[in-house]
Amino acid sequence: MNLPTLRQMSFLVALADHRTFIAAAEAVGVTQPSLSAAIKELEANLQVKLVERARDGTRLTVAGAETVKRARQILSDVMALGEGVRGVSEPLSGSFRLGVIPTIAPFMLPRALPEAKRRFPKLKLFLREDITSRLMEALRAREIDAALIALPYEAHGIDTEIIQADEFVFVGPKDHPFSEKADLVMSDLDQERLLLLEDGHCLREHALAACRSMAVPGEAEVRATSLFTLVQMVAGGLGVSLIPAISVASGMGGADVCITPFNPPIIGRQIGMAWRRGSSRKDEARAMADVFRAVSD
Repeated sequence: MNLPTLRQMSFLVALADHRTFIAAAEAVGVTQPSLSAAIKELEANLQVKLVERARDGTRLTVAGAETVKRARQILSDVMALGEGVRGVSEPLSGSFRLGVIPTIAPFMLPRALPEAKRRFPKLKLFLREDITSRLMEALRAREIDAALIALPYEAHGIDTEIIQADEFVFVGPKDHPFSEKADLVMSDLDQERLLLLEDGHCLREHALAACRSMAVPGEAEVRATSLFTLVQMVAGGLGVSLIPAISVASGMGGADVCITPFNPPIIGRQIGMAWRRGSSRKDEARAMADVFRAVSD
């Protein structure tokens, strides 16, 4: 049996991603016959059927799906090899794939990206915004190099470094009684209707952990898909909420809501950098954490 080539594996992954030979060929910059021939060669080398044609494109066989999974890992390892070697001589001088959760991205990236470019002028940064669980999967699959997330978050095989603490503040309608309360504590919210982000956002879990004294919202609770929507719902009188202080510092809020800090402050979460344990990009992930730390001061 002949060994698969990197070219054949990259073509198969492209076909899995794009589902048609035409689209996959365009994605990798070859003709359709060339891509089709490479897939047939790979099937011959492995002595197994990998792809089946269907009316709506192509479908992977069971063996094909397993081959794609392993091919992604191999291609990622090869990419990491080159990037790791380059990083030894000059950190963050090539491509770096960074994941960021939606409750951090719009508030920290505008300040951090110019600083990253200033410190590492040869850096080519690729960003991916997603919820934490999917970013952890992407880290394990080596689809990204690091992720800016909210801690605590338990994830097997992932190392983290704290960048800064982020406290919760109260947000309510502009005429809410708490708008000028100087000694607001969490128990004051016991009779309030708490609005939260939808399931999957770690900020939801951190907010629930912070307000343990309150009743857990039921299934009929109104849930938002983003912090911006959440604040608009509060402004509309649907309830109150907790939002991270970094969002307020970046201008979130407005004339239709009141923002009141807790006294003493409630640390709702830690913002941190995460990377795959044993990753060759570990030092670069920490260097990127330093960039975010510098702009958070």
